[in-house]
Amino acid sequence: MEKFKSLTAKVMPIPLTDIDTDMIIPAQFLTSVSKEGYGENLFRRLRDKDPQFPLNQTKYKDAAIMLTDNNFGCGSSREHAVWAILSAGFKVVISKSFADIFFSNSAKNGLVLVTLPEQIVDELLAEAQKHELTLTIDLEAEEVRKVNGTVYKFKYDPFRRHCILNGLDDIDYILSMKNEIAQFRKTQMTKPVASTFANN
Repeated sequence: MEKFKSLTAKVMPIPLTDIDTDMIIPAQFLTSVSKEGYGENLFRRLRDKDPQFPLNQTKYKDAAIMLTDNNFGCGSSREHAVWAILSAGFKVVISKSFADIFFSNSAKNGLVLVTLPEQIVDELLAEAQKHELTLTIDLEAEEVRKVNGTVYKFKYDPFRRHCILNGLDDIDYILSMKNEIAQFRKTQMTKPVASTFANN
């Protein structure tokens, strides 16, 4: 997993609520045996149905921050939805709220999800649809910053924040603690074994 500390990038707004995992990556495209290749079919049904869908608009080309409305990532628990977003070049999703399983899958794959208050998200969505919007996402400081200096604070799970800042998936995290684990085992081996039978 890549380390993520801070990102300054263009924003792509998707002003929709309840975007589920099947909308993110439709089931018929779950054919790869690896995490690669899903990005080309990100939001495929919506893109094919609506020529004006944001992913079809050149003005949002190279955007690395996705800005959505409420309850993003609901539906099934498929991890492929996270892989598709990352494969398409997005590193951050900002929303009013996220589905719990989607949030967990994202954290384990290094996709940063930022939750901001409803009013702020509405303002950012409106701004991003009118003209190009660039934001800085600083995971270390837990801040979203605009070019004009406006700062929005957000909270991120401390354990997952540590893992993403250091590029650690769950296995990498365990391996990073190998010295502490070895020391614990050593102390356990030196402890006297209590007798099973009580003395009469």
